[in-house]
Amino acid sequence: MKAVLLEEYGGPEKLRYADVDLPPYGDYEVLVRVRATSINPVDYKIRSGAVRQRMPIEFPAILGRDLAGEVEAAGRSVTGFAKGMRVMALANGAYAEYATAKADVLAPIPGALSFEQAAALPLVVTTGAQLIERAVKPTSGQTVLVTGALGGVGRSAVHVAKKHGARVLAGVRRSELDEAMKLAVAGAIAMDDEKEIEKLFDLDAIADTVDGPAIERLLKTLRAGGVLGSVLGEPAGAKGRDIHVRAIMAVSDASRLHELADDVARGEFAIPIAKVMKLSDIQEAHRLAESHGAKGKIILVP
Repeated sequence: MKAVLLEEYGGPEKLRYADVDLPPYGDYEVLVRVRATSINPVDYKIRSGAVRQRMPIEFPAILGRDLAGEVEAAGRSVTGFAKGMRVMALANGAYAEYATAKADVLAPIPGALSFEQAAALPLVVTTGAQLIERAVKPTSGQTVLVTGALGGVGRSAVHVAKKHGARVLAGVRRSELDEAMKLAVAGAIAMDDEKEIEKLFDLDAIADTVDGPAIERLLKTLRAGGVLGSVLGEPAGAKGRDIHVRAIMAVSDASRLHELADDVARGEFAIPIAKVMKLSDIQEAHRLAESHGAKGKIILVP
């Protein structure tokens, strides 16, 4: 089969489209014919070595966390996954024509979604949901600011927070305010405008997807005892403040993924797709993703 190999840390040129053996699958695993995957920021952070201390890999490695495809074969202890069934998962090694995943992380793809639409979902919707449900844990009526609200994780967090009855504010750039209001939020805040930030106070929680200087400026807007949930670790400025900091890293949750994919299929929220590219064009795709030149997910198809 064809797959994208990473044999050493570096730039997009270190990704090589090559022939490799089919991956083996165990008794509790499923072999999936990959129909689509997508690029996430963690992919190019792993590729570059930027997160090697936190997320080490063995070379040669096959990247790719979003898996959407069809069941090719299943281990002898697996039931309920017939050949040809359309499945999706937050998995590993999806930059390939075939990938394996444990059966318990696989979810059926809703009939209304294409493989490309499904491939945009697993990592971002799972992360966004867990940011709200495991870190922020809002109660009905609380005010939650979601930073980077127009990103995939941010859009998912906005959707889930609203489902939990929170009053949601979208934190975006000033140029994105109109687009952010399309998320049906209570308000949109220009995080690149200090005067806008000064208007905020006594927030119950912040769900942070951006980190850096932006979150450092926003910490003062939390009420005493408020919550900072983050997918990027605890910011330095949080130390010594009377707030609760909860940093999470997404873990696979097939049932929640299926629920959120159903929400997308019903049009309750969306993860925009900017471009669909061939897996063989992986170097170009990574350059585009890393430049942040695409407004939406870049989908890869074998």
